[in-house]
Amino acid sequence: MEGDTKGMNGFMQFIQNKYIYVPLLLWFGIQLFKLIYDLVKTKKFNFKRIIGAGGMPSSHSAVVTSLATLIGKYEGVNTPLFALSFAFAFVVMYDACGVRRAAGKQAALLNKLIETPGLTGVQVSEKLVEVLGHTPFQVLVGALIGVGAGLIV
Repeated sequence: MEGDTKGMNGFMQFIQNKYIYVPLLLWFGIQLFKLIYDLVKTKKFNFKRIIGAGGMPSSHSAVVTSLATLIGKYEGVNTPLFALSFAFAFVVMYDACGVRRAAGKQAALLNKLIETPGLTGVQVSEKLVEVLGHTPFQVLVGALIGVGAGLIV
């Protein structure tokens, strides 16, 4: 019976950890917003919007900046943990609007090439995913949402 109590205490500590639940709730909320926005805009339910990358705002940016903000607020901005989270946030945001955005542009171009009659004999069973990254503005908005959430909690 004592093992059950320790397990339950560990679970409760896990779900009450602001460093875990704030970024996760933020990610879920932003992805849900994207799903609803896409549903209203296209009149089609696209489940990929809840788990997919890309779009406004960047949930990746919101998650990492909320975490860095929480760490800075509660642990201090002069700690190695804050420095690590700060650097991690910038790597993620750079990747979102740099590397992944470029990959999305390449996917769009390849999809056009494959669809051009007579240009290629390549048979493709599905289109490449084009919405992979974010514009710098989408990253900025996501980062501001993340900082705001971290400061509010």
